[in-house]
Amino acid sequence: MVKLSVIVPFYNVLPYAPETLRSLRANTREDFEFLLVDDCSTDGTVELLEQAEREIPGTVLLRHEKNGGLATARNTGLDAARGAYLTFLDGDDWLAPGHLERLLTSIEELDVDFVRTDHVQFTGRSRAIHRVPVGRRGEVLRPRDAILPADRSTSVDYPMAWAGIYQRRLLDQGLLHFTDGLRTAEDRPWIWRLHREAESFAAVGLLGTFYRRGVASSLTQIGDIRQLDFIRAFDQVLEETAKDPDADQLLPKAVRTYCAVISHHLGSVERFEPAVARKLRSMSAAALRRMPQDVLKDAVGSMDAERATRLRRVRRRPLGVPVPSVASAGAAA
Repeated sequence: MVKLSVIVPFYNVLPYAPETLRSLRANTREDFEFLLVDDCSTDGTVELLEQAEREIPGTVLLRHEKNGGLATARNTGLDAARGAYLTFLDGDDWLAPGHLERLLTSIEELDVDFVRTDHVQFTGRSRAIHRVPVGRRGEVLRPRDAILPADRSTSVDYPMAWAGIYQRRLLDQGLLHFTDGLRTAEDRPWIWRLHREAESFAAVGLLGTFYRRGVASSLTQIGDIRQLDFIRAFDQVLEETAKDPDADQLLPKAVRTYCAVISHHLGSVERFEPAVARKLRSMSAAALRRMPQDVLKDAVGSMDAERATRLRRVRRRPLGVPVPSVASAGAAA
């Protein structure tokens, strides 16, 4: 019987994959499986994965014929997983030795649907600890109760799939698959669905996952059209949350988070290709108009002046008309 399935997508991460694979080797156990999903890499990554399949116990290589993105790659791993528990790792990140065994012990002892963990973020040579925004540690909690309040960072604002471990029953209930084809923000609808529909969870302070930020090939560093998938992701969050019995309580949080992410992207619009920047502005304006307007008004009103001004300016523009940045508008004034 496979106790734990570890799903690891890879796409053109040749400089980083060796460290990822070494960390998997340092976490092997006879009842663990490592599902390495190659998303049609072109840089030699797949050769490393073929070697890992031969040399690391429990490793299975799954290959895509065409690139589908992170969400699709994770779904491929989920479809093949045999474990009683499941977890994720990205192909350019790594684990501390023995971390998976400690992670498994935490969910077995707490007997919850899922466990969320802290992690260490590496940016260049600097590192920082990021903690699950849940105050009560090592206790059985109700996920729905961890969504609010709307104006503070909560558990749904910590969406990374690899920062946790999940019972197989969530997979059987249809709660672990990602929206196929989403190129970015794929974990936002996913984490919201988990918190609305799972019955129990816990947060623990394990620091065994190391997240590499600032990788040049990461979509967070590339200002092309794929970045705009965050709009489709958050549209899904709003659509699904609006159908929830507690929609009147939960929608303010979903709308405020969506607005904050829109403002973030508009605030760094210079990193996008010009055509993508124009599309970002027009799609953001359309998204704001799709939101429940009374909830939107309250959400924007609760934000700081810079973000609120940026959002109001975009919302006022006719669709299809270029929207200046806050900085350029201020200069013009």
